[in-house]
Amino acid sequence: MTELEGNRPRRIALSLQYEGSFFCGWQRQRQGTSVQGVLDDAIAALDPLRPVHSVAAGRTDSGVHAAGQVVHFDCSGPIPASRWAPALNGRLPGSIRVREAVERPLDWHACYSASYRRYRYTVYNGRRPNLFLAPWSWHRYQARLDEQVMKQALQGLLGSHDFAAFQRAGSRRAHSRTTIQDVCIQRAGDLIHVEIQASGFLYGMVRLLMGQLVAVGEHRLTLRHFEQRWRERRRHEVKDGAPAQGLCLLRAGYPEEIFSKGGWYDCQPTYFLASEDPPPDPPPWPHHA
Repeated sequence: MTELEGNRPRRIALSLQYEGSFFCGWQRQRQGTSVQGVLDDAIAALDPLRPVHSVAAGRTDSGVHAAGQVVHFDCSGPIPASRWAPALNGRLPGSIRVREAVERPLDWHACYSASYRRYRYTVYNGRRPNLFLAPWSWHRYQARLDEQVMKQALQGLLGSHDFAAFQRAGSRRAHSRTTIQDVCIQRAGDLIHVEIQASGFLYGMVRLLMGQLVAVGEHRLTLRHFEQRWRERRRHEVKDGAPAQGLCLLRAGYPEEIFSKGGWYDCQPTYFLASEDPPPDPPPWPHHA
């Protein structure tokens, strides 16, 4: 490699995992430790001749995990793409892991080139607390969630809509429309996994949506009222969001294959509980519902 070739800018894409409990979110903040800040410091230590500014496919909030976050940064040093993953993992804390690194064209962008983001939310619906599930799920023990009615609520979200009801204050987006491409809900004993895939997500969208969805599953909110709230943009009625620890950015996807399947696709393991310990069934719907 000539000196000129060694100094030319190159764009590196990373498949990144992190445990969100340790961070104030992806993006750098004036106070708190961010994933972006820790990653940029590690990159700068390995490629000190170029200012570092990593870009992510999705800006996860404080406490939210990522299994297949996609990040890009530009470098000019001699480290080949294939060596960036082990080099960074040697400098990053154990709460951040690089699964794979590849070189991409300079006009490729982790955020703007993405065609979708997919999140998974995990609800632990057992009667007793479980220490091992607590960092990765929302414990709802008051009533056994009705996943069939939750599925109906999710199906109605498919398509392009204005989801202003599920947008937290402080967003810089010019509008609140997005396209939900796929939804699914699965129960495995006392565990419920909800996955939502969209072209993009509003600020705080999944956690606000999950708070409403769990209310539907506990028969505290009817399907009709759930749909009225988001279709009529009744943000003032959407009060409590689901806690951060149950949410994980499963992956960001692109029109072309970027990483190997093992290094990027569905890398959040799911728990298996050998026995069930469900809470009581939810109360019947009110007569006026």
